Order: sequence, then C-alpha cells, then structure tokens
Amino acid sequence: MTALPGGWAASLAAILGGVALGAAAMAGWYSWRGPDRAATEAIVRDYVLNHGEILPEAMKRTQDRQAAASVSRHRSALETPYHGAWAGAADGDVVLVEFFDYACPYCRETNADVDRLIAEDPRLKVVWRELPVLGPNSEAAANVSLAAARQGRFRQFHARLFALGRPTQATLAQAMAEAGVSAEAQSPAARAELARNIELARAMEASGTPTFVVGDQVLQGAVGYDALKAAIAAARGSRS
Repeated sequence: MTALPGGWAASLAAILGGVALGAAAMAGWYSWRGPDRAATEAIVRDYVLNHGEILPEAMKRTQDRQAAASVSRHRSALETPYHGAWAGAADGDVVLVEFFDYACPYCRETNADVDRLIAEDPRLKVVWRELPVLGPNSEAAANVSLAAARQGRFRQFHARLFALGRPTQATLAQAMAEAGVSAEAQSPAARAELARNIELARAMEASGTPTFVVGDQVLQGAVGYDALKAAIAAARGSRS
C-alpha cells in the first residue's frame, strides 16, 4: 500500500479516553461501595493488562464508527464522478469508490478484482478518484487520466496504462494512443479535482492507495475480491 499520513493516533486517543471514562465511572461505583480510588484504578489497570485483546477490538469499533460518520458527511462528493471516471450501473444501488494511483502496484493488482465485480454485478456503480502520491510520474498519469475522463475514454486509458505497468513518458504516450486520448493542458477543473480528492482521502483517514469506500465502510489496501464483494453485499443489505 502506498503510505499516507494516517489518523490512528486520534483513534487510539479516543479509545484510551473511553477507558479513562469507564475507569472513572467504576471509581464512582466502587467509592460508594467502599474501596478508595487507588484500589479502583488498580482493578481497572489489572483488567486491561490481563485482557489486552480488548484494545484492538475497541480500536476497530471506534475506527468503524468514525469512518461511517465521515463517509456519511462526504457521501455526495465521494460518489459523484469526475466526468467519465466511472463504470457499471449509472443508477447503481451501491457505489464502490476507489482512490488510486497509477504508479501503485497494489492498485494495479486490484484492478482485475474491480473489473470482475463490475462484470458480475449489474447493480454496482464504481467511481474512481485520482490520488497521485508517488511523484511526478503519478501526477502526469493522473492529469492524462482526467483528460481521458473528460473525453469519454477513461476506461480505455485506465485499462491500457495499468496493463503497460508503471507510468513513464513512454507508457503514457502508448496508453494515450491506444485509448484514443488527446493531449490537454491541465485545466483549473483538473487541479480542483485533485485537491478535492486529497481532502476527501484525508477525511476518510486513508492510509494509502488503494483505498475503497462502499456503504459505510472504508477499506484500506488491496483487500481482494472477496472482501470487496462482502462489503458491497453489506452495503446493499443495509439499504433493504
């Protein structure tokens, strides 16, 4: 996964804050029963030390709640594609959003999974969001990809460039020629789209590319076909 600054520290702080509140509540209860605060804190500390497995579970639940709230706030922006950077059902009942980088090998690896899901699920809509974080070649590829989206050639360019490997001047030129994409100067709209995608990725606490958003879930990394299919089913089930 292509690394991005994450929000795990905030999640951990929230969890530890919850533990502290729980300890305070227990302290009040035990104070009424008799033992002093120090004894109560010792009980809580011993419990956490002897049941450390609850912390990852608590962190996961906290992260899931935070992710669902963030997705809900930004759903319209997430699910509205940039021109033709989407595929599947125009009015799909579930939207799968992917933040990706053409230079990211994990994005290239997961592309076949996304194509399979589109082919198998006639009610699914996929929206791609450019997140070029691996340097100048990533940025150049993203700019051409946005031009392809404006020209109605996104899927063709997307497939060809991933098939050719990492973006370089040569592979970009070949993918453009084979997909029928004309060269364009970067437009203000394209710059605004990239800036918006960065802000959306931060709001999702994306830790790298690829990052998927579906339903109320945020999935980090090349999670694979089965995980994506399960998330789509869960999103569809929550709507029924």
